[in-house]
Amino acid sequence: MSKLVKLSPPQSSEGASVNQLVSQCQPLDPNSIYCNLLQCDHFSDTSVIAKSDDDVVGFISGYRIPQRNDTLFIWQVAVDQHQRGTGLATRMIQSILGRAHLADIRYIETTITQSNQASWALFTRLAERLSAPLNKSEYYISSTHFKGKHDSETLVRIGPMFNTTNGESNESL
Repeated sequence: MSKLVKLSPPQSSEGASVNQLVSQCQPLDPNSIYCNLLQCDHFSDTSVIAKSDDDVVGFISGYRIPQRNDTLFIWQVAVDQHQRGTGLATRMIQSILGRAHLADIRYIETTITQSNQASWALFTRLAERLSAPLNKSEYYISSTHFKGKHDSETLVRIGPMFNTTNGESNESL
């Protein structure tokens, strides 16, 4: 029998646990504990943590793009290996989008390396469930932005999507 997974905005005290989870989720880039602490603190309104009992089993960091307040940028999606394939990542994104203060979000953006098949599958499914177009374009180029030390990142943009609470339709996740 699987344990109940609770979703909530993260707290600063959970930064170290998030850091440990991310370090176990290849191919994600690890961040410093301080970076994860800031994500849990400063970006808690646009991020989510998933816990089973007291164990952190999922985390999504996100933020509104300052110049485009209708766009939620998903920075990282981390899911514990024992929770993969359960739909947890989709549930976590749904929980963020379902927050009242984010009702005006019309676009989701993220960047994905070509080899990250799990992220491609997640965001392709998400676009389909939202009945929203998925556009992709070159964004951060290995040689230009990473001096060849990191794979290129493709920008993925989903939207426009509409919130069902304001009378406009899009099927829920």
